[in-house]
Amino acid sequence: MAKISPTSIKYQIVAKFMADGPFQKPDVIGALFGQTEGLLGADMELRELQKEGKIGRIEVELNTEGGKTTGEITIPTALDKTETTIIAASLETIDKIGPTDAKIEIREISDVRGSKRDYIMERAKALLSNISNEGMDSTEIENELRESVRISKVVEYGPEGLAAGPSIDDEKELIVCEGRADVVNMLKHGIKNVIGMQGTRFSKTITTLSETKELTLFVDGDRGGKLIAQNVYDNAKIVYIASAPDGKEVEELTGKELLQALRKKVPANVFLKKSAGRSFRPAVKTEVVGEISRRELTNDDISKLRELSSEIKGKNVLVVNEDLEVVKNVSVLRLGSINTKDAFVLVVSAAAGSVIQAAERLQSKAVAAKTFGKIPEKTDIQLISL
Repeated sequence: MAKISPTSIKYQIVAKFMADGPFQKPDVIGALFGQTEGLLGADMELRELQKEGKIGRIEVELNTEGGKTTGEITIPTALDKTETTIIAASLETIDKIGPTDAKIEIREISDVRGSKRDYIMERAKALLSNISNEGMDSTEIENELRESVRISKVVEYGPEGLAAGPSIDDEKELIVCEGRADVVNMLKHGIKNVIGMQGTRFSKTITTLSETKELTLFVDGDRGGKLIAQNVYDNAKIVYIASAPDGKEVEELTGKELLQALRKKVPANVFLKKSAGRSFRPAVKTEVVGEISRRELTNDDISKLRELSSEIKGKNVLVVNEDLEVVKNVSVLRLGSINTKDAFVLVVSAAAGSVIQAAERLQSKAVAAKTFGKIPEKTDIQLISL
């Protein structure tokens, strides 16, 4: 078996897992290889990638307590960014480890080279400061200092350790974006009053900040960004919402594009009415979807769906009727084979195109999920962020 050279490692996948019973580390490794086999084609088989030295030694830490097992999986890769994220996503399809039901969730994908670059930069600055000033003109020194001040360092804020700009507590107006990469890009272009969330997962720290700060939410220019906007608006006092240009992410915008997008911010309720007006209809009325009549969802319905989401295990889907009762609890892999007229809402941990297609076939009213992957741009299915 080929071994991956430490110098060739580019990214590191870190995943956490939870399972209902006890097992050992070899069971985890067996699940990774066995349940992803044949999923992505011969070129992306974990076993083959490890033989070729493109995947390093898989490390597993686990702890069994009270009959349940939790732990962490670490996988170093020499693949490129796209291939690494595909491998990471495939791990989340695993729903059993050994004989027990399990759930795997990617915690982070880190750029190993980034930490090396940070070390190089800090060490270079230290060495530079020790060089005699002889031969260095004042202009060069001035430019170095100006650049150091302009590109502020990311700090961790609040109990959740959110990525943020310096002196958040001193700012009256804050820009809230989706994640750390967005924060880094904005700091790079001199925008310091910024704080990131944890991707699609809502952070309670944002709610706390909204009590005393004027918050502007800055989302990606895609459907996922609109769903995140609705979720954050439901949980915090958001005054304005700005959006990246269509199809672009905040982390990839230039300084000019960032400022243009922020200048075009609008009141939060105006943004949401334009992007998802259907969610703001207060009255409950009947709507005909194909051959099945479905009522509109209320705010109380959405609250109950969020409570039901705690019953989701692994990759299962809850099929909920109009009385918000679970009529079926099936694996997402079997979703395409079920047939019921009671599928008012499909509740799932992570919704992708296959779930939306199943909802359309079942003439459901909505899909409720904690996260949304790649979904069709045009669909009549209402998307609810839990």
